[in-house]
Amino acid sequence: MTLFAPAIAFVDLETTGTRARADRITEVGIVRVAVDAQGGPPSVESWSSLVDPGIPIPPEIQALTGITDAMVRSAPTFGSVVRDIEERLCDCVFVAHNARFDYGFLKQEFARLQRPFKAKVLCTVRLSRRLFPEAPSHSLDALIARHGIEIAARHRALDDATALWKFVETLYATLPSAGIEAAVRRLLRIPSLPTQLPPDALDAIPEAPGVYLFYGENPLPLYIGKSRNLRERVGAHFSSDWASETDLRLSAEIRRIECEPTAGELGALLREAQLVKALMPAHNRALRRKADAGVMTLGDEGRPSFVRADAFEPGVTSPAYGPFGSRRAMRGMLAALAHDHALCLTRLGLERRVGPCFSRQLRRCRGACDGTESPHVHDERLREALAPLAIPRWPFDGAALIRERSEDGERVDVHVVRDWSWVGTARDDAELASLLEAPPRPVFDVDVTRLLLRTWAKRRSAFVRVPVPTLASHEEIAA
Repeated sequence: MTLFAPAIAFVDLETTGTRARADRITEVGIVRVAVDAQGGPPSVESWSSLVDPGIPIPPEIQALTGITDAMVRSAPTFGSVVRDIEERLCDCVFVAHNARFDYGFLKQEFARLQRPFKAKVLCTVRLSRRLFPEAPSHSLDALIARHGIEIAARHRALDDATALWKFVETLYATLPSAGIEAAVRRLLRIPSLPTQLPPDALDAIPEAPGVYLFYGENPLPLYIGKSRNLRERVGAHFSSDWASETDLRLSAEIRRIECEPTAGELGALLREAQLVKALMPAHNRALRRKADAGVMTLGDEGRPSFVRADAFEPGVTSPAYGPFGSRRAMRGMLAALAHDHALCLTRLGLERRVGPCFSRQLRRCRGACDGTESPHVHDERLREALAPLAIPRWPFDGAALIRERSEDGERVDVHVVRDWSWVGTARDDAELASLLEAPPRPVFDVDVTRLLLRTWAKRRSAFVRVPVPTLASHEEIAA
């Protein structure tokens, strides 16, 4: 029997809850399957162990799994079985149902022991969806029922891991192996590195948020990107099954890769926007310097006016609307508002004519252009229509701080922001004090402003007012 990998570990965990940082593992089940080099049937080794989580198991979890506090009281700790787990997962593709859950819990447990852990991960939920897109459900219970899989007990680690192995056996018995392996390659995003890169080029890239830079023969980068998982995202660029036109060109031109880890996704987004505009990589388009970007303001007479980003002073010009990628984008927005709210094209500056505007002639304007509607009433209606696009007044007297902590807790970045602009990021007290005492002049950036406004809309509590009159230390903010 051929398989999609020389060695596969089917893994299932039982836990005290769903939060990898706060909850703990109560049982581990692993079915390791290895292909026979001589073409014979694969070898199958099953192993499981209860684990003392060190915390109580909630009653509802005990009822679901049948694992009680009494059962794990004399069980080994995770540290006692970690070598058994490492041996069985070594050089294997890690397969689990809702794999992010099981892999995340194991990574946390390994991190607590300060041991490295990484694997190629395949999720059987995603595999089932790709192979059977018409199926109404892809839960483990649904897979067991649909494929006639027999196991002794659900919600026990070894039985559930065995069910996954039987699911894969069933796939190879009923589907062409080439189709299965093509689906697996897509899901694993197995990279085929360009020949000009060393074979271990991905090994030094962390599984952490950050930005990555691809370089060719020249000192300036070809491409800059960001990701919540740098290694996974960089590898995806070189997976032939996923390759876009840009990826194909990058594969031919790339000579080296650099990475800058960050504590979280926000820091990666901010740094990406900054680097792309500063270095202007050839293959980045969306975030390259936008000379035509800006905001819209309303003049004394209520008429819309476009203010370019380089002429806009954050925190001074108010109210402002947008931001917009260009004057054309602003005019397109105004045209849409005119259509939806019966506004006057002439009053909005979209037409230059004497007498009724074109929309008035079609009875789609309430008549600010011919005196039927007063300019004051028209402009009030315009402000109401623009309200969702208003850039809110900066809610702090001075700067605010946004803290990001890495998943392993070892890195904390503090982003200093002001007037919807990014001042800088500090990783220690000296950097933070410097940014607060002598901050650089905020530079209005359309992409950064959009990012901070989205963050404010979703998580206002993330913005921390700078303590007055004393400076907040980096450690206080990180607490």
